[in-house]
Amino acid sequence: MPPLDRRHKPNNPEYFELAMIKNPTKHRALATAFTVALLSAGCASVNLQSHVAQTPQQALELASQETNRETAQRYLLRIASRFQDQGNHQAARTLLQSSQLAQAEPALESQKRLLAMASATALEDDEWARTLVADLTPDSITDYGPELMGRAAQLQSQAFALAGQPLPAAMTLVLQTQTDSSANPQQLHDQIWQLLKTVPDDELNAASSSAIGYEAQGWLELAASVRTPEVELDEQGRSIRGWQNNWPGHPAAQVLPSELQLIASLAESRPETIALALPLKGPLATAGKAIRDGFIAAYYSDESADRSKTDIRIVDTSDSEFTELYKELSSKDVDLIVGPLEKEALTRLGSMNTLPVPALGLNYLPVDQKVPDGLYQFGLSAEDEARQIADRLDAEGLRHALVLIPQGEWGDRVEAALLQRMGANGSTALDIERFFRDDNLRAVTADLLGITTSRDRAIQVERTIGLDLEFEPRRRQDADAIVMVAEPTIARQFKPLFAFYFGGDLPVYSPSIVYEGTPDPARDRDLDQVIFTDTPWILGEGNELRMKADKHLSGTRGQLGRLFAMGADAWQLSKRLPLLRQVETASIDGQTGILTMTSEGSIHREQLWAQFQNGTPKLLPDPEPRLSETEPSPVEDSSRSPGLNQ
Repeated sequence: MPPLDRRHKPNNPEYFELAMIKNPTKHRALATAFTVALLSAGCASVNLQSHVAQTPQQALELASQETNRETAQRYLLRIASRFQDQGNHQAARTLLQSSQLAQAEPALESQKRLLAMASATALEDDEWARTLVADLTPDSITDYGPELMGRAAQLQSQAFALAGQPLPAAMTLVLQTQTDSSANPQQLHDQIWQLLKTVPDDELNAASSSAIGYEAQGWLELAASVRTPEVELDEQGRSIRGWQNNWPGHPAAQVLPSELQLIASLAESRPETIALALPLKGPLATAGKAIRDGFIAAYYSDESADRSKTDIRIVDTSDSEFTELYKELSSKDVDLIVGPLEKEALTRLGSMNTLPVPALGLNYLPVDQKVPDGLYQFGLSAEDEARQIADRLDAEGLRHALVLIPQGEWGDRVEAALLQRMGANGSTALDIERFFRDDNLRAVTADLLGITTSRDRAIQVERTIGLDLEFEPRRRQDADAIVMVAEPTIARQFKPLFAFYFGGDLPVYSPSIVYEGTPDPARDRDLDQVIFTDTPWILGEGNELRMKADKHLSGTRGQLGRLFAMGADAWQLSKRLPLLRQVETASIDGQTGILTMTSEGSIHREQLWAQFQNGTPKLLPDPEPRLSETEPSPVEDSSRSPGLNQ
């Protein structure tokens, strides 16, 4: 046998094979040629049953060589399913939306739809979902066999919901309760209820009048009987119990949705003796009294409150160490303590392992502090507002922002919350300028808009060439918007400076600190076009409690009005803490915003939006809601001053 390094005899297969092994470069080239030959040879050269494509493009190329249409489509569906199993729904979408699967064979249509709904919901592709459900009805799930019907129902419901059609999404699950004996009834009923809650009134009424079937009719009547979150707890509880009496054989009467179970029982378990613990003397007295007045006003305006059973005890915390005061109150048959307001006092209370009597703290613990059992947290969180601004920028497609924030620890927290949410949304803060009240605001603005850099560059050019140049500075061109966190007296100076330094075309977004809380067109014209978020108490229209408070009390508007509204919401929260804690989607339409609670017991607020027009705030529509995501607990010191967010 000749030596192995002699590769010049191509007619001898033995030498050819050894040469391939010794030369990997030639091996790859020959393997590529072999693959091309297979593809060009047609279906006889490729066994689709055993072949596993690694990319969508490879799968489509292989399937295109198959002359049997159904065989090719089965192969593409199998590979799409494999991509889904790997979590690669983008690749699955490429196959499922390809022209080769545009008209699936009748025997494969249901399988293709199921796979498509899985990827559409995983990718949150609402446009695709609308296409998929266009010709579907709730009973389309009966196209699947018993072994697939449960999964088909869940995916079809999710696709309807993603397409903005909560009613057929709910009715799909109602049908699942009748056909899928293996399903968890509590979980299904909770899903149905959350979908029905979002159905518009007119659509719900129309469906109720035309519904067919005992289960569907019962669900629609239940949704109509407990329609709005503004209805008081007692009335909601009576409505739920009345519905159960009228529909005793209905599945939901046997297993109420979790949220309705809580509502039905809350009226009986609401706290009867409440200690309202606030500072009524000293530097925080103004804030404490505003919160107290709001709490009491909301209590007396609440027609569901049982005055014969409810005992509200007002306790001054000014001269007491709060942990000792808490222990004293806990021994006096108190059901709930509302307070403290002081951040330091709340931090000390939070160091306890568990609270024997629940407490609604009117502030927030440091973000890294563990929350003991029994402690809830509620305040006027500027971090919530910063996150709302980031979400508004995202909803309006503004990806690159310039940011102005005051110096100090409060500004540090606002900056952290803003950057965290912007990062989560895929947005960027191009530059952040921190400032003090007595800073040269012209210089701060010039730095923010890149004017200083532009001038420095021109000066350097003049020095380099030794000539004086005619120069007009330009602002940076990569910014989409400005986020301005500044109190009114400072903001009224910043806004004209934006225009002076060629940034007048950039939209400006601010938290509520930018508005004093009462219309002042003469002074606020300098804020024209600024978009800001604020509480319903300040911006809302037709507020009955506010009209009564304005008539009989002082300190209910402006900055103190926000604290008054916080006190009013503290009363509403006192009745629904277990509901908000245990039902993730539960909310309260409060005076300071739409209130929800994290699993740790921290209250989050969603406020209204307005824009200064001719010096007067005008309400704006809410931005498109983002899909829910976990966010960190806010850390806000509501006690620093009587003003909001200080």
